[in-house]
Parts: sequence; C-alpha cells; structure tokens
Amino acid sequence: MSLIETEAALHEAHRDNHTHRDVNGGWLRPAVFGAMDGLVSNLALMTGVAGGAVAQQTLVITGLAGLAAGAFSMAAGEYTSVASQRELVEAELDVERRELRKHPVDEMEELAALYVSRGVDPPLAREVAVQLSKDPDQALEIHAREELGIDPDDLPSPLVAAVSSFGSFALGALLPVLPYLLGATTLWPAVLLALAGLFACGALVARVTARSWWFSGLRQLALGGGAAALTYGLGALFGAAL
Repeated sequence: MSLIETEAALHEAHRDNHTHRDVNGGWLRPAVFGAMDGLVSNLALMTGVAGGAVAQQTLVITGLAGLAAGAFSMAAGEYTSVASQRELVEAELDVERRELRKHPVDEMEELAALYVSRGVDPPLAREVAVQLSKDPDQALEIHAREELGIDPDDLPSPLVAAVSSFGSFALGALLPVLPYLLGATTLWPAVLLALAGLFACGALVARVTARSWWFSGLRQLALGGGAAALTYGLGALFGAAL
C-alpha cells in the first residue's frame, strides 16, 4: 500500500471514529432528571402511603395526584430556571455587542491578547483577530465563546426544557400507578414495575455516558429501592402510631 493510500485510510478512520456525544445537556438533563424523579418520588410516595395500610382507592388517588403535581412542578421549575439563565446570557451578549460597536479596536486587541496567551505568536494572533473582527456577527460569536463560554446560536429553550421535564416525569411517575389501573390489588406489582423502570432508565442513560449499562442500571435501582423501603417503613411507623 502506498503512503498516500495509507494516509487516506488513516484519515478516514479518524473521521469515522473521532466523534463525540452531545454534552450540552439541552434535552438530556431535564428528560433524565424528570424520569428518575417521577419514578423515585411517586414510588416512594405510594409505598409510604401503602405502609400506613390505606385503602387501594386512596393509594391510586395518591399516585395520580403525585404524578400531576410533580409533572407540573417539574415543568414550571425547568421553564423558570432555563428562562432565567437564557435572559442572563442574552443580557451579557447585549453588553458584549455594545462594546464591539463602541470600542471595536479595543475588543480586537483583547481577542489578539487572548490568542497570544494561548501560545499563538503575536503577529499571527493579531492577524487572526483582525480577520475575525471584520464580521460583527462572527466577532460577537467568537467573543461570546472565548469570554463567556457560550454559543449565541445554541441557547437552551425554556419551552423544550419544560415540555421534556413534564413528559418524562409523568411517564416515570405513571409506572408505579399503572399496575393498579390495570387491576392489581397489591403493592408488589407496582414496586416491581417501578424498579424495572429504574434499572431500564439507568441502563439507557449509560448509552450516552462512559459508564457500563449494568452499573448505571443497578445504581438507579439501588437508589430508588432504598427510597421506597425507607418511606414504606416510615408509613408503617406513622400508621401504627395513628
């Protein structure tokens, strides 16, 4: 094989293998947090109430109420937090935009100094800064990335965060209630389904992380199971006291 063919093969292998997972977390964090929170909180809520030896109808209503309240709470919280974060970022972008308009030379020199601090030769750093500063939109993007660590074209959406949180929480919280809605009369089917859901969610998350699927699944299973056992014990204790 010739040198050119070898280099082409290496380039192709690098291109195919040098890929990265999405680490921005725009959709992943609220979706995962919502599903896990829905599963754990509603399972713990229902097992705590079940520990007090309440009627089945009361347990089902408790689970449905926990689903609705938690889903709306998650959606409202995610919307508010992401909207506040976005508004802060946009305010900082406005500051940078004004500085670029009022003091373009100073901002260009600031960018050149930044590249020099990263090891670029001063003449080359200044030349790069001059070229990048010719387009105001590109200059704003570069300064935002370098100074604020953000991409102005990829800001998180409050609506996406709220909807994903609402849907994932509701789906997770539905699992402990589902067996009762399908005719179950004891707590065990709800617990087993919820624990299986926790393991499945943990294993699914491992597809976008560096952890093995079984470790991630068992970790979520242990956390959710521990919370359910604790609240059941508290429910039984308070139920006996009352």
